[in-house]
Amino acid sequence: MRWILKPFRWFWQVLWTPAGTLGLGFLTLGGFIGGVVFWGAFNTALEFTNTEEFCISCHEMEANVYEELSRTVHFSNRSGVRAGCPDCHVPHDWTDKIARKMQASKEVWGHVFGTISTREKFLNHRLVMAKREWSRLQANDSLECRNCHTEMAMDLSRQSPRAAEIHTKYLLSGDRTCIDCHKGIAHELPDMTGIDPGWTVPEELQGEKQPGLDDAHEIQSFLNDAASK
Repeated sequence: MRWILKPFRWFWQVLWTPAGTLGLGFLTLGGFIGGVVFWGAFNTALEFTNTEEFCISCHEMEANVYEELSRTVHFSNRSGVRAGCPDCHVPHDWTDKIARKMQASKEVWGHVFGTISTREKFLNHRLVMAKREWSRLQANDSLECRNCHTEMAMDLSRQSPRAAEIHTKYLLSGDRTCIDCHKGIAHELPDMTGIDPGWTVPEELQGEKQPGLDDAHEIQSFLNDAASK
């Protein structure tokens, strides 16, 4: 047992023994340069893991959620603004980002052991993953959504009457957060049996026709609006 501990003891003694030939200035400069190199390498690695290319480097993500994202308005739209994986799943604030990266370590574990390595496994595990992400966004008040969307910048007059009413009653009042109603905004939904849909018809309006256009007229209105621009 001693021969195993001997190298560690030697290293500990070297680490804490004062240098006899090196000056304090040299040691300070060396420590500073070493710190800069370490910090640069750390941030480079952090930013690399915060790219869409890294997110879809495993087939579980590329063949499932990324394929679904590519068919949504967040991926392709008339304004040309695209939201990638990190935009919605990684906080922009540095401290929150580090915490999220630490949480993501179990996703690496899942990749190594094939938790969702097939489409069937992915679908069976989808509700668990979705609930986890919904809970995270509910806890931080849909922070990633609000990095691009803010209620203060919303022009309610350009929304459908139904959307404007819902946003006024639930979002502007703080009664709901974005993810409560927009769970399927970028990916297909799991089996939603027993899941709170977020927005529900107020008791005073139950049984009445909701304001706004029906689906067919709303689509036609959108197409007419797009053509006029």
